[in-house]
Amino acid sequence: MLQKVKQQGQLRERVQRHLDAIYHQNPLGANLEGLADELLELMDLDDSMESPEQYINHWDQRDAIVITYGDSVLCEGERPLQTLKRFLDAYTGDELGGVHILPFYPWSSDDGFAVLDYSSVNEALGNWDDIEAIGRDYQLMADLVINHCSGRSLWFDNFIKGRSPGQGYFYTASPEDDLSQVVRPRTSELLREVQTEEGTQYVWCTFSHDQVDLDFRNPEVLKQFVSIVRQYMDHGVKIFRLDAVAFLWKIPGTTCLNLEETHEIVRLMRTLVEHVDPEALLITETNIPNRENLSYFGNANEAHCVYNFSLPPLLVNALVTGDCTYLKHWMMSMPPAQNGTAYFNFIASHDGIGLRPAEGLLSEEELATLVATMEHFGGNVSYRALENGERKPYEINISLFDALQGTVSGPDTWAVDRFVCVHAIMLGLEGIPGIYIHSLVGTRNDYDRVENAGHYRAINRHQWDYDALTALLAQPESSHSQVFNRIKDLLAIRRRQAAFHPNATQFTLHLGNSLFGFWRQSMDRRQSIFCITNVTAQVQPMALEAINLIDTQEWTDLISKEAFVSRDQVVELQPYQTLWISNAPD
Repeated sequence: MLQKVKQQGQLRERVQRHLDAIYHQNPLGANLEGLADELLELMDLDDSMESPEQYINHWDQRDAIVITYGDSVLCEGERPLQTLKRFLDAYTGDELGGVHILPFYPWSSDDGFAVLDYSSVNEALGNWDDIEAIGRDYQLMADLVINHCSGRSLWFDNFIKGRSPGQGYFYTASPEDDLSQVVRPRTSELLREVQTEEGTQYVWCTFSHDQVDLDFRNPEVLKQFVSIVRQYMDHGVKIFRLDAVAFLWKIPGTTCLNLEETHEIVRLMRTLVEHVDPEALLITETNIPNRENLSYFGNANEAHCVYNFSLPPLLVNALVTGDCTYLKHWMMSMPPAQNGTAYFNFIASHDGIGLRPAEGLLSEEELATLVATMEHFGGNVSYRALENGERKPYEINISLFDALQGTVSGPDTWAVDRFVCVHAIMLGLEGIPGIYIHSLVGTRNDYDRVENAGHYRAINRHQWDYDALTALLAQPESSHSQVFNRIKDLLAIRRRQAAFHPNATQFTLHLGNSLFGFWRQSMDRRQSIFCITNVTAQVQPMALEAINLIDTQEWTDLISKEAFVSRDQVVELQPYQTLWISNAPD
């Protein structure tokens, strides 16, 4: 009995330390007495809870996640979430055991990210039973849209009227405040003037005037989100994507980005979540420069995973230029993730190709060439506002398949091979892979959706008719079928290789600018895999003596099944071919 009391006491003290760090200045003069106990009660944590073991990897090479909207695949007369599960059951198999369903809540704009009600499922998609059905068969990832909510939500309506819940929930500032250093991802005005029961107020809107930033200086806001997290866990959510979390805490006169209070809130959330379920995960979505993004690992005490945001622009750049120099330099600088943490690798998502994570990694000239190439391939560019009032490219909006339809010289005949190539690279890298559903099936730019939605991001948010999509996947000659089957084959190979564990050793190889290579070794050191890719449209020779193939072992390419019998051999890599050379044949 004494031991249980001690464990509970330790948890409460730990939560209290988080709160002391978050509210050390208590700018609103809030009553913080008993807040730690309230949070534990909201999470249903009691005296019997034991502290989870730290530095444990709750994933391995079998883990991969498909990213999708709840209505990316539709069938008339069927709830979209039911259609989605039917598609997953029929087509993803064991190769994709996790699914990230993008915001499935009632919303007013931004395709789900202006949330009206966090506690409900959008009736146009389905209900909680549908969510739970997916959660029973897949590792379910959901968005915690934590920085802001809809300007048409009940919370905001109550804020205007001075009622609860909502009163004091939104961050307000004065036009006279020093906001010159605030980092913006958009060009819209930061402050929105609103008339409230208390008079004119100026609410903070990082993203749009329909996405009003919440004020976490008010502990009532924190309590609401802790309650929401518990509700989602009760409905089967295992992984939480903390949307736009880097902007959470504001202090005028600063950048209002990545402030220490923000980091502490992530630490608090991790403490609470992992005590409910030691295998539950937090992933931070921070579309910011690489060094700042990595800071959300903390000392393996913040996010379990961080989005590898620099990977998409660098990988696309390597494939359209035929030069992996920048990609290689970045990889050499990346620290290995500690046990208990992992990179979340992706190339495409519901958003575009972010350019901020490439700042300092690609030269301005290289960025300009990349932007121009993507525009030539039918993409659009979104901008952010700078301190001096100028604009800078923030994001390229384009489907990944169209982004890779050619090179800086223009479209060519290698689109499918180039597209599969980038996935082969990603699947070999340290980290957990996430594959956007529209990459999985090779979806093209959707210009009609852009016109109807009125924003550029819609270009990569196509809605497939179930029967039309499955018919294309059944046609071997279609690009959709070729992409889908080749990526699934790579996933099937990957999940059987211990050297592809997300935390297995990774070392960059130096094979020139046309061949991108890295070495992976399993944690028991039994398996090595040399991952080598030709990033050009020309045949590239490689002498096997350039890599460390141990002479006493037999080596085979896991993809082509070709065996290598002589270390003096020169291998010719075809355009966009990838080799996974292993000493443990599949």
